[in-house]
Amino acid sequence: MEPKALKKLVESISNTVKSFKKSEVECLIRLFHSLVERADVRHDNVGLDRNAFRGILHSIFGMTDDMLMNRVFFAFDKDNDNCINVKEWVKGLSVFLRGTFEEKLKFCFEVYYLNGDGYISREEIFDMLKNSLHQASTEEETDEGIKELVDITLKKMDYDNDGKISFADFEKAVREERLLLEVFGPCLPEAQNCLDFEALAFKHILTSSF
Repeated sequence: MEPKALKKLVESISNTVKSFKKSEVECLIRLFHSLVERADVRHDNVGLDRNAFRGILHSIFGMTDDMLMNRVFFAFDKDNDNCINVKEWVKGLSVFLRGTFEEKLKFCFEVYYLNGDGYISREEIFDMLKNSLHQASTEEETDEGIKELVDITLKKMDYDNDGKISFADFEKAVREERLLLEVFGPCLPEAQNCLDFEALAFKHILTSSF
């Protein structure tokens, strides 16, 4: 990338993402382009496709859950073009690495409502809990146990008793009990993974041209 174009992009992103210094934004842009080149993704839409992004979530941030990695991808991909561009990359990482409690709250809720309607339904809770519980019992026994967990979850988090969890429900429950932030499965990286990533991205600035 030409220095002038890079500087302009850094300025543009820095205006909307306040949690990184300009030098850090530049590092993340350089890393993004390096990862895109390494992933050898399609050239008509420069960015990270779902497989490339999932690889990053797994190798750098230690995520292993297929369903949740897909959901994190969609939470990063704000324009829904099935490709994460450089601005979405920096914005998403700002929540991952430096996000406030409120930002992380909104991010987790976004990951958890699977059909995009702004609510976490009973069926979605069932699917996510089933996905995160790997039990040796028969599927029928497992399903019955999960249905009980869904009922318990809704009783605890569905404050307006409409059979689904709104953002207001989720926020109230999590503010009362912080452990509920990732109640339906881990969608934020562990602190150590964040530190390791920052060491990689910010202390060893990529010098290769792209």
